[in-house]
Amino acid sequence: MKKSEFAAVQIKCVGESGVVIEFGTQIMPELNRKIQGFTNSLRQAKMAGIFDIVPAYCSVTVYFDPLAVTYEALKKRLQQVLRDMDSCSRLPQRLLSVPVCYGGVLGPDLDYVARTTGLSAEEVIQKHIDKAYLVYMLGFTPGFAYLGGLPEALILPRQSEPRSRVPVGSVGIGGGQTGFYPVESPGEWWLIGRTPLRGFDARRTPPFLLEPGDYVQFSRISQAEYFSLRRQIEAGQYKLQLQELKEAKR
Repeated sequence: MKKSEFAAVQIKCVGESGVVIEFGTQIMPELNRKIQGFTNSLRQAKMAGIFDIVPAYCSVTVYFDPLAVTYEALKKRLQQVLRDMDSCSRLPQRLLSVPVCYGGVLGPDLDYVARTTGLSAEEVIQKHIDKAYLVYMLGFTPGFAYLGGLPEALILPRQSEPRSRVPVGSVGIGGGQTGFYPVESPGEWWLIGRTPLRGFDARRTPPFLLEPGDYVQFSRISQAEYFSLRRQIEAGQYKLQLQELKEAKR
């Protein structure tokens, strides 16, 4: 990492067993790539005393055992990782194709989104599938991927009253983000479709479908195709459409 970039990074103690490394304040792909590079390098270092590493939009939180390593000692090690960032190896970036059935009972808010944005339902769908979205972080529920870069025309405030139950696989938009629900949970995003893919499955290794740094490209399928793919997935017969990217998408 360049000296000027290193100086901008803040390392702060959080309680007795946490450290937050703040890379900036803006949500953007360039910053996220630094966070993923740092996270991967830190995991490869396998430092004694660290038991969890959690990347977020603009920061990484490291949880450690204060009986195994002191905060000051850990801070020095983290600073060394930051200094060596230019030579750290990043995980290969992946692009996952996520099939979605839009509208109808599987996307109950599609017409509302169309009316509110001044677009037709077809235009909403087309804008949603036209680009690949970066997975900035996982959170909220197990395997929930926050996807940034929603087209400006689709940006809407979240619902003022969240639904108490959002079905598994529901594809939603809220603010400048989109994503799909890995488990049934409450939610306040506008639901425009549903995918048969499961973002979280305890029977899988690893259980999460996506990782921070991945990209997601939504594709449109019919309702009949949705139920056919769901049966294939339940039977373990579906092959994910996943490819490695040579260069980061912009």
